[in-house]
Amino acid sequence: MIVLAIDTAGVDCAAAVYDTDACTLLASVSETIGRGHAERLMAMIDEALDAAGLEMDAIGRIGVTVGPGSFTGIRVGVAAARGLALALGVECVGVNTLAVLAHAAPPSDETVLAAINAHRDEVYVQAFRQGQPSDEPALVTLEDYLVLAKAPGLITVGSAASLLVDPEAETSPDHYPIAIVAQLAAEAKAQGKAKPLYLRGPDAKPQTGFAVARA
Repeated sequence: MIVLAIDTAGVDCAAAVYDTDACTLLASVSETIGRGHAERLMAMIDEALDAAGLEMDAIGRIGVTVGPGSFTGIRVGVAAARGLALALGVECVGVNTLAVLAHAAPPSDETVLAAINAHRDEVYVQAFRQGQPSDEPALVTLEDYLVLAKAPGLITVGSAASLLVDPEAETSPDHYPIAIVAQLAAEAKAQGKAKPLYLRGPDAKPQTGFAVARA
């Protein structure tokens, strides 16, 4: 089966084509763009397919990063993945960005704590043991995270790892390697359709108290 993997959950915009029969990444395209995922994504998908020497109808599954991450980026990726899956009549699966960070870490017998700086003194966290989740993804306060991450037997990965040294430090953005996104998408169980993983409400909310009464 050919898997198309998409990542727009962070500062990167990426697409990859993965062959599950050969367990091989056939092609990938990735750029760190910060913003503008919607304008760049479809062209990158075409570039990845061209590099793999495949047409769109060869795709048998689509995987997309669903968060936690950028609200706008996640919406762009999930919408594109769902639309393509519907048009092609194939399955669409979501990939947790915390799982991507955990799988990108060097192999270890210890528990890996994937931690993304959510800013506003909050951190997205999830623990993994030998690649498998030990708990559910969560949004915790910075104070609770600093206690959690200093527990013995933990290896912390992700942008929030540097906060253990300096809680007020400026952190670098997280990157979710598209090759790992593709692998996890290939291994994922059927989900029906990918759903965004939002652990915190959006910044922009409708104003209240300014509605004009209907006659």
